[in-house]
Amino acid sequence: MTSRATLLVLFLVNVLNFYDRQALGAVLEPLRREFHLSDAQLGGLTTAFTLLYAVAGLPLGRLADTGSRRKLLAAGVAVWACLTGLGGLARNYAGLAVTRLGVGVGEAVCAPAATSWLADLVPAARRTRAMAWFMMAVPVGGFLSFSVGGPVAQAFGWRVALAVAALPGLVLAPALLLLREPGAGVASEPSNVSPWQLPTIPAFGWIAVSGAIVNFALYSFSTFMPAMLARYHGLTIARAGLWTGVGSGVSGVLGALAAGALGDRGADRAGNRLAARRLRLAATTALMAAPAAFAGTLVPAGAVAASVGLLMLAYGLLQTYYGLVYAAIQDIVPAHLRGTAMAAYYMAMYLCGASFGPLATGKLSDWLAGRAAAAGSPLEAARAAGLHRAMYSIPVLALALALVLWRAGKATPDET
Repeated sequence: MTSRATLLVLFLVNVLNFYDRQALGAVLEPLRREFHLSDAQLGGLTTAFTLLYAVAGLPLGRLADTGSRRKLLAAGVAVWACLTGLGGLARNYAGLAVTRLGVGVGEAVCAPAATSWLADLVPAARRTRAMAWFMMAVPVGGFLSFSVGGPVAQAFGWRVALAVAALPGLVLAPALLLLREPGAGVASEPSNVSPWQLPTIPAFGWIAVSGAIVNFALYSFSTFMPAMLARYHGLTIARAGLWTGVGSGVSGVLGALAAGALGDRGADRAGNRLAARRLRLAATTALMAAPAAFAGTLVPAGAVAASVGLLMLAYGLLQTYYGLVYAAIQDIVPAHLRGTAMAAYYMAMYLCGASFGPLATGKLSDWLAGRAAAAGSPLEAARAAGLHRAMYSIPVLALALALVLWRAGKATPDET
């Protein structure tokens, strides 16, 4: 297959990756009611998923550098799709948690194998565009998860919604086996760098910290945005899922396209300054996201269009992170360690960020709801107020992200 066909298949694999990863987000409210769960328990499902995802990714990243990425990725797709569907058969919270752990192991294959594959497939001057297209799967997968999952859950139940989320894996796993892998690219760094020396690469530590922050914010956003629209703004489950899906899909795609265009502009002339330039751009867009997220949370109950518009503007700006920062990682890491580096980065950002983002936000929501209830609010009104106030964490995290990314840009070799 051509490189464009390879990019298309890898993009679709990543779409399914994020569709299935966020499949529970669109059905949180029916899950909460059926199993009588707290927001902390709901956030804990994502925490359990991401903890195992992070740990499993490191050995799978080494396999991506030393074995067949094509076969490894096909196996991962088959595993996570099957276990997503099996989640619909769960009869209690523990059973659902077990299936999500299995999904985490399968999906841990995707980023190390696919991003290292893409880095070998395209030259450095076009790398942001390729990574941005690949990571455009984040908003597209979220769009499909919420806009399909929400209406399907309302019409047929959350169990059917999980079964629907699993179906594309039946096509994508075989499609991967038809692709050809490129040879490993020529590393710009010394070829004798070992996996244990990754933390010594300039800026890599700061980039890992940035990954923890951005995923803390975005996982909290994706997990609780539909629930906030339903509780605080009074939307139905289907409409909350649709608003979230369409909004995140459109804004995320626009953000990814902007990252691809800006990150590769002047790349042929940038030379060694390319990674620093990409990181500074990511810092700027994160800084712009903070006031948009604050204003979107501040609007009063019932002002759905204003709230969604502003929050999705923030979401789109934060989505530029992936194309810009993932390209920067490939710029600074030796070619023979690209899969391992992405796995190490993912382990850091998930163990320190995504795994605790929804859990911490859920606990904050429960605590704030308890305070509102103690002040005399009815239970559901208190839960709406608690979740709404907890979402103010998003603009705070966007500011922190901007600071860390700016420091990462300063730490790259051309800036020291």
